[in-house]
Amino acid sequence: MKQKLLVLSAAALIGANLTNTAYAGEIGHFSPGAYNIRDFALPDPGFYWGAYNYGYRTTRANDANGNKIGSLTLTGPGNKTTTLNLNVNISAYAFSPFVMWVSAKKVLGAKYGAMLNPTFSNANIDGLLSLGNRTGRSVSAGEFNIADTYVQPVWLDWTGKHYDAAYGYGFYIPTGSYKATTVILPTVGPVQTLSASNTGYGFWTNQNQGALYIYPWSDQRLAIENVLTWEIHRKKRNFDITPGQNLTWNWGVSEYLPLTKDESLLLELGPTGYGSFQVSDDCGADAANVGVHDSVHAVGAQVGATSVKRMITLTFSWLHEYSSVDRFQGNSLSVNFSARF
Repeated sequence: MKQKLLVLSAAALIGANLTNTAYAGEIGHFSPGAYNIRDFALPDPGFYWGAYNYGYRTTRANDANGNKIGSLTLTGPGNKTTTLNLNVNISAYAFSPFVMWVSAKKVLGAKYGAMLNPTFSNANIDGLLSLGNRTGRSVSAGEFNIADTYVQPVWLDWTGKHYDAAYGYGFYIPTGSYKATTVILPTVGPVQTLSASNTGYGFWTNQNQGALYIYPWSDQRLAIENVLTWEIHRKKRNFDITPGQNLTWNWGVSEYLPLTKDESLLLELGPTGYGSFQVSDDCGADAANVGVHDSVHAVGAQVGATSVKRMITLTFSWLHEYSSVDRFQGNSLSVNFSARF
C-alpha cells in the first residue's frame, strides 16, 4: 500500500536563517524510498489497513555541485562572518499507519479508492538548504510526535491482464509540530532557525501521481513499475518562501515466486530505485540561491512475502542514495505491513 512517510527534517543541523532569511530550498513531502514496488496500483475491492516503518541514516550533506560539505562560512548582520565545521550524523525514524478503501463500483471505467495516512516521527530532515543558511550545529532527534498527514480522496486505476494505469490526487496537511527559534552563533550573533524538535514541514502540498505497470505475463507474476509524482507546495509558515515544485520517478521490477504448491504464499523480490528533482525555483523574499535545484538518485532492493488468501503482505526494502545535489545523501530501510480487513 502506498504510504506518505515524511522523511523528516533536521532543521537544527542545517537551519540558520540569517537576517530572517529562510532556507534556500525545501525538500518535498513525498518520500520515494518508503514504498513497495507495487504500491501505486489499487488492489481488489475492500478495506485495508497497515503500517510502514521507515528509517533514514546519513553522514553527508552535499552542496549545489554535489560535493560533500565540510565547513561553512556564515555572514550575518553588519557583514560579520564565522566559519563552522559541519559534521553530519543523522538517524531518523517514521511510523506511518494507514487505512484505505477500494470501492466495488467503478468510476470512469476504473477501480476507485481513497486513503488516509497520518505519520509520526522523531525528526524532520529538511535536506534542501543552501551553504549560506547553515548553522553547522550538531543535531539529535527530538521527541516522537505526529508529523504531517496525507489524504488521498482520488485514486483511479484502469486495469487489464497486462497493465495497470493509475492516477491519484492527494494533499498533505501540516499537522506536525512546527516552530521557529533563535540561536546565537559565534561572531555572527542571533539568527532565526527552525526548532530541532519539529516533525512537520510547515506548508501544504498538493500531489498528482501517475503510475504505469506492465505485466509481461497475464498472471501478473512479474511487474515493471514506472511512477511519476508531482508536488506543488504552498507558502511556508513564519517565512516568506514558497518551495519549488518537485518531480519524482519511482521505478522497480517485482517478481512473485511461489513458496507453496497451491501458490497461496508468495515470495516477492526485485530491484528498485528513484530519482527526484526540483523543477521550479523557490520564490519569496526569504528564498536564496533560487537558481539552485536539488536532486537525488537511489538504487536498492526489495524482498517480501504475501499471503494471497488473507491479503497480508510483509516487505523489507533498502535503498542507497548514490548521488545528490543541495541536500542530504544517505541510506534508507523500510519494514512495511498491510492487510485486508
